[in-house]
Amino acid sequence: MSELSERSGVAIPSIKFYQREGLVSAGEHTSANQASYDDSHVARLALVRALIEVGGLSVSSASAVLAAIDNTAMPLDWAFGVAQRAASKAFPAAEVVPSADAVGHVAELAAKRGWAVERSNPGVALAARVIQTYRDMNHESLIATLPAYAEAADLIAAADLAAVGALPDRASQTEAVVIGTVLGDTLLAGLRRIAQASLSHALNLSAAPLDPIIDCKEEML
Repeated sequence: MSELSERSGVAIPSIKFYQREGLVSAGEHTSANQASYDDSHVARLALVRALIEVGGLSVSSASAVLAAIDNTAMPLDWAFGVAQRAASKAFPAAEVVPSADAVGHVAELAAKRGWAVERSNPGVALAARVIQTYRDMNHESLIATLPAYAEAADLIAAADLAAVGALPDRASQTEAVVIGTVLGDTLLAGLRRIAQASLSHALNLSAAPLDPIIDCKEEML
């Protein structure tokens, strides 16, 4: 296991924890106190870390996502549903209960975009809670951003599906659906913050000098 820890960059206690939770399979026992691990274990640990540490999933949500990945017979739209629900749970627990009007606002937007969506889709509740919170905080003007957000969402969804469709087999497609859905939320948040900072600087809303991204890249490396 020490070799697996070194290859994967995951501490041994974490590996043991993931194994106890059923997220990573045990190695092939070669003796009473020794087990052999292969590249599939390294890849699985990378996936688990991505879901939990980058995607922000709980262990139980990660378990559901991994089960969807492992079930290559699962239809892709079902895999999307599993991933969407898991990713939605990564958001802070919502105490805001959206009004029927807020839900109706989402439904109206979906109808205008021609989206075929069930009321149980977790995105409906997420969007409706945001709309409700805008209203509760007297920032209803922010609701005007919804059409632009919806247009961007269509572009992103199309890119997601194109990337999945380019993969050669169902196993890789299912894994991409799940990983892309969970981590895509984090990616989108990061890019949005970059775009906001860039545009605000261009509009002279901030007098602070820019710190070039190349410097940030060098620091991260």
